[in-house]
Amino acid sequence: MKSNKIIETNWCVITGGPSTGKTTCIDMLTERGYKTTIEHARHYIDTMRVKGQTVEELRSNKREFQLGVLDMQIEQEASINPNDLVFLDRAIPDALAYYRFLKLEIDEILKEVMRNVNYRKIFILDKLPLINDYARLESTNDQNQIHNLITEVYESLSFPVVHVPVLPPTERVDFILNSIKDN
Repeated sequence: MKSNKIIETNWCVITGGPSTGKTTCIDMLTERGYKTTIEHARHYIDTMRVKGQTVEELRSNKREFQLGVLDMQIEQEASINPNDLVFLDRAIPDALAYYRFLKLEIDEILKEVMRNVNYRKIFILDKLPLINDYARLESTNDQNQIHNLITEVYESLSFPVVHVPVLPPTERVDFILNSIKDN
């Protein structure tokens, strides 16, 4: 990702606001034998909790939190073979939506990597009822705002965007896979 050359990829992004079923879809795709990635916000939180920080402490410094997640995402995407069909649990453009949601100034590193991202297809999952846990602390209003910002960011890019309706999990995954085959 460090070069200025945009590399064609065979990667598909599974995204949407908080509590849309991304991880459930990713887990089911993994079970079906597809290559997938993890969501880095949760991974970052888990990593920092092991080091003794609370979720509240982590989220109190919004910029540091977003940069930590972005760094993990950049590192992950740089390590994936562009030719492999991989389903990403969120991708670099999600960071732009979160920066906008948090009203943070866009870091130069985010501007730079946004110029070089490339994905085969974007799947935006329609929202499910919000369920919070130790890592997800947003309100329903936050969920709606984040989901709308993610949609705006991806629809402003040149990648095909597919909106995935609320369906039982197996049918959602089938919908995604059928959309890949139609390509």
